[in-house]
Amino acid sequence: MASKVTPWYKKKRVSQVKTDYAYDHTQCVCAKQQTAVRTSSSKSVSQVQAQATEAMAEPAYTIPAFRQRTADEGTEEYQRVSTKVGKGLTVIQEELHRMRVATKAQVDSIAIQREVRNMMYKKTDVLDDIPKLPDFLVALRPHTVWEKTPVKLFCTVQGTPRPIVKWYKGGVPVDPLTAPGKYKIENKYGVHSLIISRCAVSDTAEYSAVATNLHGTATSKATVTVKRASGSGESCQLGLVPRLTEIHPSKLEVSMLDRFFVSFGVEGGSISLVCTLVVVPDLPNLPPLAQWYRDDKLLKPSKLAEMSVGGGAARLTLPHLAKDDEGLYTLRIFTKDGTTEHSAYLFVSDAAPSAPGAPGAPLSVKAYDINADYVLVAWKPPNTVNEVAITGYFVDRCESGSDTWVQCNDAPVNVCKYPVHGLKVGRSYHFRVRAVNSAGISRPSRKSDKVTALDAAESERLQVIKIEGKYDIVIKDDDLEGYVTIPGEPTDVHASEIFKSYVVLSWKPPSPRGRAPLWYVIEKCLAGTGAWQRINTAVKLHSPRYPVFDLQDGQKYQFRVYSVNLYGSSEASEPSEPIQKVDEDGVPSAPGQVVATRNTKSSVFVQWDAPKHLKKLMGYYIDGRIAGSKEWFPCNHKPFKHTRFVVHGLIPGESYTFRVQAVNVYGLSEESQESSSITVEPALATPSAPFGITLLSCDGSSMTLAWKSPKHCGGSKINAYYIDKRNADSLVWKEVNLAAVTERICTVDNLTEGTFYEFKVQAANMAGVGVPSAPSAPMKCEAWTMEEPGPAYDLSFSEVRGQSLVLLWKAPVYIGASAVTGYLVDMAKKGSSEFVTLTQEAVNHRYLQVTGLKEGETYVFRVRSVNAAGVGKPSQLSEPICAKALPGTQEIVAGVDEETGDVFLSFEACEICETSKFVWSKNYKAIGECPRVVTTDKGRTSRLTFSSPNKDDLGAYSVVVTDTDGVSASHTLTEDALNTMLELSYAIRHPIIPLKHGLNYEVLEKGHVRFWLQAVKLSSSVSYRFIVNDKEVTSGEGIKISHDVATGVIQMTLDHFTRANEGTYTVQIHDGKAKAQSSLVLVGDVFKAALKEAEFQRKEHIRKQGPHFSEYLYFTVTEDCTVMLACKVANVKKETSFHWYKEDDEIVPETPPNVMSGACALPIPLFSRKDHGIYKAVLSDDRGKDTSLFDISGQMFDDIINALAQNAGASASELVLQCTPEGIRLQCYMNYYTEEMKTVWKHKESKIASSEKMRIGGTAEMAWMQICDPSDKEKGNYSIEISDGVQTHTRSFDLSGQAYTDAYEEYLRLKAAAFAEKNRGRVVGGLPDVVTIMEAKSLSLTCTVWGEPTPEVTWFKNEQEVASTEHTKVTFEGGKFASLVITKVTPEDSGKYSINVRNKYGGEFVEITVSVYKQGEQIPEPKLGHPKAPAATPASTPVPPKSPAPPSKTPTPVPPKAQTPASMKSQASTPASTPVPKSPTPVPKSPTPTPKSPTPSRSAKSPTPPRFMKSPTPPRK
Repeated sequence: MASKVTPWYKKKRVSQVKTDYAYDHTQCVCAKQQTAVRTSSSKSVSQVQAQATEAMAEPAYTIPAFRQRTADEGTEEYQRVSTKVGKGLTVIQEELHRMRVATKAQVDSIAIQREVRNMMYKKTDVLDDIPKLPDFLVALRPHTVWEKTPVKLFCTVQGTPRPIVKWYKGGVPVDPLTAPGKYKIENKYGVHSLIISRCAVSDTAEYSAVATNLHGTATSKATVTVKRASGSGESCQLGLVPRLTEIHPSKLEVSMLDRFFVSFGVEGGSISLVCTLVVVPDLPNLPPLAQWYRDDKLLKPSKLAEMSVGGGAARLTLPHLAKDDEGLYTLRIFTKDGTTEHSAYLFVSDAAPSAPGAPGAPLSVKAYDINADYVLVAWKPPNTVNEVAITGYFVDRCESGSDTWVQCNDAPVNVCKYPVHGLKVGRSYHFRVRAVNSAGISRPSRKSDKVTALDAAESERLQVIKIEGKYDIVIKDDDLEGYVTIPGEPTDVHASEIFKSYVVLSWKPPSPRGRAPLWYVIEKCLAGTGAWQRINTAVKLHSPRYPVFDLQDGQKYQFRVYSVNLYGSSEASEPSEPIQKVDEDGVPSAPGQVVATRNTKSSVFVQWDAPKHLKKLMGYYIDGRIAGSKEWFPCNHKPFKHTRFVVHGLIPGESYTFRVQAVNVYGLSEESQESSSITVEPALATPSAPFGITLLSCDGSSMTLAWKSPKHCGGSKINAYYIDKRNADSLVWKEVNLAAVTERICTVDNLTEGTFYEFKVQAANMAGVGVPSAPSAPMKCEAWTMEEPGPAYDLSFSEVRGQSLVLLWKAPVYIGASAVTGYLVDMAKKGSSEFVTLTQEAVNHRYLQVTGLKEGETYVFRVRSVNAAGVGKPSQLSEPICAKALPGTQEIVAGVDEETGDVFLSFEACEICETSKFVWSKNYKAIGECPRVVTTDKGRTSRLTFSSPNKDDLGAYSVVVTDTDGVSASHTLTEDALNTMLELSYAIRHPIIPLKHGLNYEVLEKGHVRFWLQAVKLSSSVSYRFIVNDKEVTSGEGIKISHDVATGVIQMTLDHFTRANEGTYTVQIHDGKAKAQSSLVLVGDVFKAALKEAEFQRKEHIRKQGPHFSEYLYFTVTEDCTVMLACKVANVKKETSFHWYKEDDEIVPETPPNVMSGACALPIPLFSRKDHGIYKAVLSDDRGKDTSLFDISGQMFDDIINALAQNAGASASELVLQCTPEGIRLQCYMNYYTEEMKTVWKHKESKIASSEKMRIGGTAEMAWMQICDPSDKEKGNYSIEISDGVQTHTRSFDLSGQAYTDAYEEYLRLKAAAFAEKNRGRVVGGLPDVVTIMEAKSLSLTCTVWGEPTPEVTWFKNEQEVASTEHTKVTFEGGKFASLVITKVTPEDSGKYSINVRNKYGGEFVEITVSVYKQGEQIPEPKLGHPKAPAATPASTPVPPKSPAPPSKTPTPVPPKAQTPASMKSQASTPASTPVPKSPTPVPKSPTPTPKSPTPSRSAKSPTPPRFMKSPTPPRK
């Protein structure tokens, strides 16, 4: 299957940062090398491309030309060189010695650190298990240091388990947080250290390190003395501080190691550019001097660019990427010999748009022409590739320190400039811009730098006078002008910016100006009319700038300006020249011809001609697309100023086309013509130098050499090598071969035995001869006579992966006394001299698969040949190889061609070039021309096809892609895999119709049986036949055979399935060349089951001819927990009857069943054990009868109860606390509750049984548990568990702490209140509400009262106590009967009468309204809401209402006698013995669930007290 390499521009919405390893521009200013090479046939590149290559790509190889010299010139040259060599040899040797010493110091340091780590890892487990007290191996030592210098105290401690070390200063623990940066505590490799930076005299103290573990404590102490130099304020005991020689960072030797590459980021992300350094000497407090540049502009540290140098690396971090950050980044390091620098490009793509199709954010927002209330904002437009064109821009401003952005323009501006006015003097502002198109608004740009609105003319009004070169006197123009009140008029009124949408007026401030604050007034008129009109009526202008927006097209205007201050206005300035809005100059013309040329394996060099009309050009945008695709992608996201650009991040081997657009303030130009398609491959150049020259054999007169191919082939195949030689004591090189050597091995003849020779090699390709290699080490021409073999050579790697690789080599040229019998392979990590032999025994082949590598680690290898005499010389070390797979690496895929059935191995390369070839090998021997296999290459894919695969083809197959960075893979073809592919190949070449389902049977309605199978695909020409018991069956009476091409189904239906149909059924199918057959054995128990099902379906068919149940009785539970027995009926009519029965007793539901609806149901509300029994539904009419039974007992009853419990448990509320006079009650409200449910009450996880102390019960709406006469023993957590057979619903309440205290107090209150309510004074009956009586009659108000003890009775009239008189008699007889008799009532007796009955537990207050009318008057109507009372008869008691007024439910306390009834009313609701609660009782959040209609009312087993207290337990989510 083909792999897809995703280019970087397809990943631009991903916030990850990726790098391109193809681009690495490094130049060293301090050193240049020049070498003499052979005459090259390469052509010089053009000057433009050379400049671009110098700026953005690797430097090309330079080939100096040869100059022929005469014999005399040669002698002079030899003498001159010899003299200079003699003089410079000492200097070179000293420099080499110094470099060796420095390198050796670094190597020794690394070796010591590595040895320390290795030794620490070698601690035995036995020692670790022995407990040890802490012990200081290296104790603290005293230090005496100078002030402002650091000091480091360190110690080494051992112990098991590992001790913990704490530091103390004078007995006080050292806390680094108390003085950040002062102290630093470290623990590395068992060495504990305390670092005090910049010591002060106060740091003089005794410091101690205390080590502690489980077995004890150890302490080490040392004194630190800090001295101060004399003359610093304190006496010094050590004298003057010796002056240290300062070392400037530029005096360090700095070399760059790992450099940063071309990088890709996304807006809003972050990226770090890192370059590792080797610094000599490496001083921790003196890092190298490094500078970062972007597009040749020096960067300064800020929030947007964080820089650091130290720790062996220089780092630039851009934490908040924006397209403004795109550009060429350069790191410049100042060294002892000059500067070293490295450059690489950073691309920043657009973040995800705010809306689909919205443009990218503008960039490079800057503010110009800053004045007191005006600023001109400019920016660069974004690149639009596939988005809709931009229609305008919005400019926003924000005051510094605020996050509130204010839009400056109401309508989008269509040029990349906008004048912002109305700013406040002295305020600082930031600006940003948003682009607009028809799809939406872009993300905002990066905000501009802070600008402050100040009058630029103020600084011009200052004069500086120098006196004797030391002092400056600053004088304002105001001091020279004298006392000026009215300012002069402005001058030079003109238009500084003219666009179609606005004009910016500018002028010079007046002179003299005066000291008073100044502002300006502007007037305009049509040119030549003189009709002046003020245009800034609502704005006070403080700046000599003003944008005018409302000018008419085609009209010319003149403007004049007045200066105004508090004293008055100046004369008008001279009118400006006529100003007219002009049509926009427009975008530049399209760039000219675009030419793309090869650069590297992942980049292309693009250059183009500048537009004919530049029109203030800002730069260019370059777009690209894959050849054949219609989708363009942006190559850069920030306008590029030059007419050449290197496009990076392309897919190697892919073809691309490019186009260019010019950019200015008006937007983007038309696209240029597209370039020709170009394939991404390295530029054609001469190859780099070969390396690794090694001696393979010597016979005394000739030497056989080998070398390694260049790292860079120059973009074309290397076709020749040239070798030069010289004596080791000579400077003259001589050519060895005139004819090209095509292999990397050569025998040099005609040598002098015993002489030392040096050799160098040059490689050549189509571009010419490359640079020579470095001279080899001197080699002595001495015949080899040892019996052991010589070294193997040409070590190479294949199939490099994260944990493995394959090493290959060639056999030694010198075999020794006997033939080579095998090879030993050694491996070491890069930089290490410790080799590990990978082969226990010598291998007899010249390859080895190395496994167990660590990904990302670098290794080197060597090979030693073995013969009967022993082990020979080791080969030259291989090149260091990193255990890491190439990006996009694919493996070999084994498969079978779906059309031809051929077995093949296929490989797709992740990169390729024009000169690349696929080289297939078996067991790492090139296959070449072989009749057993055929290779075919297409693009990046190569296929190895087997002609007649068999066991001889088993083995390890590998493929290598030449002229790449090691693209290769292997696959081992095993016997099992080959057999599997051969079976698939046979199936393709001898096709079988694939079946989705084999032959099967299905019993249909009426008892018909259908035999069927389904093929994956059938054509219209398919043929088939059914065979039953070895006899073909065809369609006929009772048998139907058919097929469906669309579904691939072939079927046979038998109308009458009987015992005679037992046997074997087979279907044979032919469809073109493909065949298929499927059989079904239908005998024995399988046949009996099918026959029984067919007979059942036949009977069912007969049953369904009349009314019948389509679904028999089943039960459901509704939301209100009503159990419904339901069924579905079919084939019914209006005359069909439906009856319900329970135990043969008919049930007549409230709602008659409606059979025409197709469903009937019987509700069983308040389901419980009483509903046990067998229920029956009978359906009948003249066509027949059908019956359905449903037994509610046993498991079925439990299932219904569980269904009810599931509903009830899900609806159960949290436990609610309710206090009663009897005790404390916990209640759980739910949709329905019955005692048959599996509910368990628990107290502290212990099950509670119902008893006199703990009563358990419930109603239809809730379950409750009451604690009678509670005590402290009943404190704790209570819970109820409702089980529905599947899960348990638990609700809990913590009755302890404050909850129990409050509940217990409430219980005592209610208990007292109940007792008081029972015994308080009250009116039992006898008093009416309203009495109407005629004048002169007698009125008797009599009632029965009760209370224990006997209550007191008081009568009131109009809230005044009634005393017993002759006219009004008050009596209270037997403690039960109270009466008020008024003889001969008069109209003055009308009013509101009331009786107050009260004892110590409370009382009751009853009111009676009495109306007296005169004889002959109409009897007044009673008040609304009162019963109509008959007129009282003389000496008779008024007739009370039929039902006396109910007694008040709330007792009333006994008021003092002085109190009036009005004051008593306010206390009527409080019992005498119970205090008033401070706050109302909380009401539970969830009210009592109300049963839904039509569920009948349920009889309550016990009264449901109102809920008043909510459980403190938080509700379940």
